[in-house]
Amino acid sequence: MKLAIVGKGGAGKTTLAAGLAQQLASAARSVIAVDADPDGNLGAALGIPPDRLPQPIAQMRELIRERTGVGDGPGLVFTLNPRVDDLPERFSVASGGVRLLVLGTVELGGKGCMCPEAAVLKALMQHLLLRVPDDVILDMEAGLEHIGRASARGVDAMVAVVEPGMRSVQTASRVAKLATDIGISRTFVVLNRLRSPEDESLLRRELAGQTILGAIPYCAELVEADLRGRPAELSIPAFAAAVRQIHAALEEQLPPWRNN
Repeated sequence: MKLAIVGKGGAGKTTLAAGLAQQLASAARSVIAVDADPDGNLGAALGIPPDRLPQPIAQMRELIRERTGVGDGPGLVFTLNPRVDDLPERFSVASGGVRLLVLGTVELGGKGCMCPEAAVLKALMQHLLLRVPDDVILDMEAGLEHIGRASARGVDAMVAVVEPGMRSVQTASRVAKLATDIGISRTFVVLNRLRSPEDESLLRRELAGQTILGAIPYCAELVEADLRGRPAELSIPAFAAAVRQIHAALEEQLPPWRNN
């Protein structure tokens, strides 16, 4: 299972990514949760203490120099296909059955200038999405720029998190179009922070034509956990029930997983 969790900033991407990763781990699946947000806090959502958080790959300058062969001389010559197959095991941190890997802030592939850090991260993303047998949950940066760079190409699906509000709805609609443009045929929606049946009805009406996997109600326990720096845990009943529903819907929508 290779999923990219996307959406407007503050919509709840990290909460969903953490919840899905924990749900898959509870089903005895091997899971890698990837923090691909420059302002990421997926580790905190998974309950990993600050002193145990993995170092971002993009900041490992000696490793990047070694893998890309970049030198100190004039010009910038380096390999575009560095070895990365050992990085997930070496530089991830395990917690509750989930391994966390932090990428860092360098742009990933696609358009723009390529640098040694970006070459390593692009190769690592391709390795995770195309060669690693584990489930991979990508907590993407806010907005749509990463889709323009095609940094999540290779995922089975993009899941857009939508909270009540038209800006969030509009972002999800643009995600569906841009994902198709880069060859990702499956895009889904998860509704978040619903305070009433009216919220859900309005969002479902505005998102007509898109596949909605499920809805996470507004949950005071989740808000309190975030305020106090505690993880988004499945011990919160309403959250756990919603994540189980979303997981079940994903299994129905993507049946090839059962044959992998």
